[in-house]
Amino acid sequence: MITVELANPNDEAPAALLAQSHALMNELFPAGACHYLDLDALCADNIRFFAAREGSDILGTGALAIKDGYGEVKSMFTAQEGRGKGVAAAVLRMVEDTARDEELPLLRLETGTGLDAAHRLYGRFGFEICGPFGDYDESPYSIFMEKTL
Repeated sequence: MITVELANPNDEAPAALLAQSHALMNELFPAGACHYLDLDALCADNIRFFAAREGSDILGTGALAIKDGYGEVKSMFTAQEGRGKGVAAAVLRMVEDTARDEELPLLRLETGTGLDAAHRLYGRFGFEICGPFGDYDESPYSIFMEKTL
């Protein structure tokens, strides 16, 4: 059974997963096209950081950044051994439920081109392609999506 709960990104297992995620992003995209938050930024007051676990094994992460008038999905990553188990969907459900609890009207996200499994997940959750938002600029490496809550 997958359990998703608030977590500290500086704890050993979530930090290790985030390091894997950041390494993958750095491998796939140029430095200026990587928009992940570092561990300190994930500890900010406007961030709700989640870890998904099966038993004691941390298999996924995700976060909600509370912005002015919307929430942003951040730090979505699933460990290789967690893929195909519904980890990402469970984390995204928690992010979405938390955004509703925070009375945010809209969820937005930026994801990279070529991350097809992530695009399919977001589409299943009702996210649709949109233009850049917040501090993001148009980029050939980015896909922007949003969902009205």
